[in-house]
Formats: sequence, C-alpha cells, structure tokens
Amino acid sequence: MSQPDSRRLVVLTGAGISAESGLKTFRDGDGLWENHRIEDVATPEAWARDPERVLRFYDERREQVRRARPNPAHQALARLERAGFAVRIITQNIDDLHERAGSSDVLHLHGEILKARSSVDPRLLYPLARGGIRPGDLCDKGSQLRPHVVWFGEAVPAYGPACDSVAEADLLLVVGTSLTVMPAAMLLDAAPVECPCLLVDPRASEVSPRWVTAFDELASRGVPRLVEQWLAAGRLLAPS
Repeated sequence: MSQPDSRRLVVLTGAGISAESGLKTFRDGDGLWENHRIEDVATPEAWARDPERVLRFYDERREQVRRARPNPAHQALARLERAGFAVRIITQNIDDLHERAGSSDVLHLHGEILKARSSVDPRLLYPLARGGIRPGDLCDKGSQLRPHVVWFGEAVPAYGPACDSVAEADLLLVVGTSLTVMPAAMLLDAAPVECPCLLVDPRASEVSPRWVTAFDELASRGVPRLVEQWLAAGRLLAPS
C-alpha cells in the first residue's frame, strides 16, 4: 500500500462508543448514573458533603472499566493509526479503552478514572494500576486524593487544547454522541470552514447540523466501515 496522506483526522468520541463495551453512562433524561443522583456523586458539593460516598461510587465505576474491553470501533481507530494515518482522539469518556485498543494520541476532556489527583493541586496525578482511593489516601502535599474526573459544575481544563486540535483537523469524525453535552458540543465550531465533519451515531440524522454528514449506525459498525475505506484508498475520503 502507498504511504497514507499526512492529513490529520480528529476524532471526537462520546458515551455511545463506551456503551458498546458495556459501560453504562449518564443520561440527561432521568438525571441518574447507575441509580445514583448526579448531585450526590458527581459534583463538588457532593464531595464536600460526603467524600466517602463519592469515593465508593467511583471505585465501583473503576472496576467496571477494568472489566470492559475495547470494541471494534476502538480497535478500528487504533488500526488506522498503526497504518500511518495521523489520528488524534478527543474523548468525553473517562475510561482507557482507546489506549488499550492501541491509540497513542488521546486527549480526555473529562479526566481519567484510572488516575487519582490531589484535591488541592490538580497537577498532582497518581495512576491507579489496581484498587481505588480510600479515605486517608493523601497526595504529596498532604491533601485527600480524589478521582481525576471533571465533575458537573467544574471547569474543563482540556477544552482549550481540544479546540486547538479541532482547529487543525483536515477531517473531523464524531462518534457516539448526541452533540448535546457542553462544552464538548461546541468543539465543532472550532473546525476549519473547509473541514468535512462526519457523525456516526444511531440518532445521527436527528441531531446533526445540516453541514454534518450523518451515519445512523452503531459505533462498532460505522467506524470500522469508514476505516476500511480509508485504509483501502490510502487516504482520508470525505463523502461528497
């Protein structure tokens, strides 16, 4: 096969791609996540009120992530990178399924559940190869460790770098998201005017703007199909 072109593919992935690996995700409809009220487990107020409850909740989610496996959509994106294509993934998900599939350039908008961080200095991060976070687990500055995730009501520090990446895209692929979660949904506005945008999601034609090419498919079907087309052509092809 000829050398693939050097144009950059930027991929924005949402909850749908992880759901196909068996990870239940927050849905705006009922305000519940794994039968817990979001306000009780995923806000700064919840942490201040009952940190042990928050730690238990994320310990359970962490074990679910460890048991989950990358699905064909994760694997297809990693295969495209291995073939020499420039692939940058921006994910709203806090799991490590992209990395385990083999993708090396992954930006996590909302943090990473397999890391702990200081509750006083967000720069202090600690990998969690096993186990979870217990009350009394302290960072190097002596404060309680917390999950390295962005809670509702908190700023999204990675949003600026994500916008910069989208601004450099030659092709933007959005996977498994309804384009309603802010501020991630605004990332599309950062894409160059001439950059084609594709959306793969079972409800793509319902939620996508008119200038986005919609594929009403599950991530595990639609993404491998597109990747196979690009691999066969040796270049990124945008639907005309």
